[in-house]
Parts: sequence; C-alpha cells; structure tokens
Amino acid sequence: MNFDFHYLYDRLPVILNALDITLGMSIIAVLLSLGVGIVLALIKVFQLKGLTQLADFYISFFRGTPLLVQLFLLYYGLPQLVPAADMSGFAAAVIGLGLHFAAYMAESIRAAILSVENAQREAALSIGMTELQAMCRIILPQATRIATPPLMNNFIDLLKSTSLAFTLGVADIMAKAKLEAASSFKYFESFVLVALVYWLIVVLLTRCQQALENHLNKAY
Repeated sequence: MNFDFHYLYDRLPVILNALDITLGMSIIAVLLSLGVGIVLALIKVFQLKGLTQLADFYISFFRGTPLLVQLFLLYYGLPQLVPAADMSGFAAAVIGLGLHFAAYMAESIRAAILSVENAQREAALSIGMTELQAMCRIILPQATRIATPPLMNNFIDLLKSTSLAFTLGVADIMAKAKLEAASSFKYFESFVLVALVYWLIVVLLTRCQQALENHLNKAY
C-alpha cells in the first residue's frame, strides 16, 4: 500500500476551510465551561447550603457519563421532551461541550483555591477585608496560577472532543475529512490529515500555555 502524500497536499485546503467552525466551537464552549466551572467551584468552596448538593450531582453526572451520550441527549432527546428546545447541531455541540467540561474545570478551580494557604485569607480578614475582597484580591490571583495547567489541559481535551460534533451534523474538520474519505476511498490519508491538524493546534496551545505559566510565575 502506497501512502498518497499528494492527496494530503491537495485536500489540506478543504480541511482548513472548516477550521473556523472547529475553533469557534472550542472558544465559545470553553468560555461557557469556564463560567459554569467557576460558579460550581465557588459553591463547593463556600459550601452554600442547598446548592452544594446540586453542584455535586452536576459534577457526578457530567463526569460519570460519556460525552457522546450527553450530546445525543441534548440534540435528539431534549427536543422530544421540550419541542421549543430544538436547536442546531452547532449550538448543541457548544452547549454539550461547555456543560461537560465545566464539571472538570470546577474541580480544577476548587482544588486550586483550596491549595492557597488559609493563613493568607485570615490575614486579609484581619486587616479589614471582606470575604469577597479576600477572595478576589488574595486567593483568586494565586489560584489562577495554580489552576492554569489543568485548565489548559481541559481546554485541549475540549478542542479534541469537538471531533464528535460531526455526529450532530456539524461541518467541522472531522466531518470534512469523513466526506473526503468517503468520496476518494482514501480513509487512512484523510484521517491522518485531520489528526495532523489537531496535533498542530495542540502544539500551539501548549506553547501558549508555557508562555502563560511563565508570565504568571513572574507575576506571583
């Protein structure tokens, strides 16, 4: 069997043409997951009565069930129960990815907050700061540095998980690769090409992560 390098070069523009969809899904979903994750983490850190149990249930469900099942429940199942909840495949993928990875980010953020010495919080309170001021000015800046590596790993996992969006009809780079493979019967080359695109993006993100970590280490 001969590997067709010319095919890779020829189909690369076709795959890259859908890169904006993949990156768009990733960026919107990570913003959603980060927002929800911060709320969940703070609920668990402050042990808010009544909400802590809901946060535990949320995290348990989204970490304990497959992402693909969650996407299918959201895209195919929810409109069956609530017809008004019918949505596009892109919207379902963004919401599903965001809610799924929020559970992982919540635990990363919670662990980072709790890793900051409690003596620093007590010192902040002793000089007249409120709990909120101590959290925003003292705890969260240090927790940000600690949480950056696991959160970036979550983002990378989220990016790679966008490859499941084609099952909802989203025309991302994975969907384009599948269509090209089906029309040319060059399945190996098509999926090697899309793997290389994902790999290059992850390498670039890893470099950004290293630069961000160096910046935060100097700042704090």
